[in-house]
Amino acid sequence: MKIALDAMGGDFGPPNLVAGAVMALRDYKQINKLYLVGDSTRIEDELRKHQCNDSRIDIVHSTQVVDMSDRAWTAVRRKKDSSISRAVDLVKHGDADAVVSAGHTGAAVAACTIKLRTLPGIDRPGIAAVLPTETNVFVLIDAGANIDARPEHLLQYAFMGSVYSRHVLHYKNPTVGLVSLGDEDVKGTELTREVFKMLRPSSLNFVGNIEGRHLFEDPVEVVVCDGFVGNVILKTCESIAVAMFKWLKHELMRTPMRKVGALLAKNAIGTIRDRTNYEEYGGSPLLGVNGICIIAHGASTPLAVKNALRVATESIEQQVNPHIVEEIRRYHETTAPLEPALS
Repeated sequence: MKIALDAMGGDFGPPNLVAGAVMALRDYKQINKLYLVGDSTRIEDELRKHQCNDSRIDIVHSTQVVDMSDRAWTAVRRKKDSSISRAVDLVKHGDADAVVSAGHTGAAVAACTIKLRTLPGIDRPGIAAVLPTETNVFVLIDAGANIDARPEHLLQYAFMGSVYSRHVLHYKNPTVGLVSLGDEDVKGTELTREVFKMLRPSSLNFVGNIEGRHLFEDPVEVVVCDGFVGNVILKTCESIAVAMFKWLKHELMRTPMRKVGALLAKNAIGTIRDRTNYEEYGGSPLLGVNGICIIAHGASTPLAVKNALRVATESIEQQVNPHIVEEIRRYHETTAPLEPALS
């Protein structure tokens, strides 16, 4: 499989991205070509630091970078030689099977939507973030690709999230919940009430509305919401996880007895930290585009970049997009109005 990595994106640029690429090539032998897209001089410098001359690496030079202050759609149109645009072009032309970027999320979404287009039956793509609970992990979709969603978009997210949950996370019949203000179908906004009506008769394993507390108290496998709500949920969960461990460390270091307890519980604390660490999850697929795009965290460490590349290999291996197309086709066939009887 062939993957294109935007080597200029993210908060730290080539140092972390190239280091993560080197780690991935050592661990994932199924990657037979890795395109590193960006400033070739800086990329080559980083490869020399790691003494890496892997023949599977192909550097694709680009002269522009999309800055975080750039407007997404404008940047894609005006910065045609940016690293994210060139990386997506590799997928568009069939040279790469997937693209991974830790850069400007909006630009990555825009580039993929403009250049790759959406899958048949899909109007807007959605970011599918994987979050952990006590008993499982769940897919949160949309986690920030589309903040002006319509009811049909959320219905499509539900189908795409279910496909990803089933084929990549291996849940046989994933449960689907719609984020709202209460369990009852009359609760929520006009948007969520309309989506509820569309999800209820569908073939999905829809359990109804879920509130924020249900995400971890009574988790489902697929959580559906618009991109505004999803991004707030995602960022809040990330910040709470970081804060909890800071609070825990502060309290455990207050007395000698607590320090002993912390030492005894070190392995357990480490396990929980790993489960809540975004680095272990790597990146989130942008589902619905006619290609594979993985959105990595802007602050990605080399480990996070490595795992983002792993997520790309999983999406390629499991053929997620053909499954999405088939599920949407079946839905439209079963819900299409009956043809009028011939007289």
